[in-house]
Amino acid sequence: MHWGHSICDAVFTHYRISAKRGAVPTFLTGGTIVHDHWKPYYAHMNGVDAHALCGAHHLRELKAIEEIEKEPWATEMSALLISANQLRCTAQDQGQTELPEPVRQDIIIGYMAILAKGLAFHERQPPLAKSPGTRGQKARRPGHNLLLRLRDYRDDVLRFIADFAVPFTNNQAGQDLRMMKLRMKISGTFRTLEGAQVFADIRSVISTAKKHGLNILETLTLLPTQIIARL
Repeated sequence: MHWGHSICDAVFTHYRISAKRGAVPTFLTGGTIVHDHWKPYYAHMNGVDAHALCGAHHLRELKAIEEIEKEPWATEMSALLISANQLRCTAQDQGQTELPEPVRQDIIIGYMAILAKGLAFHERQPPLAKSPGTRGQKARRPGHNLLLRLRDYRDDVLRFIADFAVPFTNNQAGQDLRMMKLRMKISGTFRTLEGAQVFADIRSVISTAKKHGLNILETLTLLPTQIIARL
């Protein structure tokens, strides 16, 4: 019952095995980490320069709130995030390194207006009934929780329009984890922790070598110092 963690970008992949899900990598320094707002990332990754929240995760949540909860603000927020990403992609294709300030401000103003509309919608809703004996804060609807996150972490949600080096999603991590997941489905679990760790090391080299366009078998036959120099 161990966990596999992935850290990656367009040219490097690192896999590691951990006994606890919350034992996230804490050795990262500098740069921006893109993730799904799992709280241990914020609590333990203090060495990075900034956090960014995955747009694909937000779009999935917004679609569920739109279709299941029938909250109209979710449709508007989805459209805004998709439009903002399209504007950023168009600007990148044209060789720009940032969005014009008026465009960025229009996106932020629209974003805040949708948040205000959504929060006003939830203020009009009757409170959810609490189970007898339940302690703590009043329960919130899923849409309300998402609105509060989008409000409190606005800069991290919209970091992709402020910094073109930050992707809209963390899909790269999901793609790099597919082979690990496939191995688990086909071969099952490892019998020893050492075996899992060796597998993670080898897969880190294979994935990184592929991203560099290198011959995988040739790379694996090199000495560790040679592999490090080549990658």
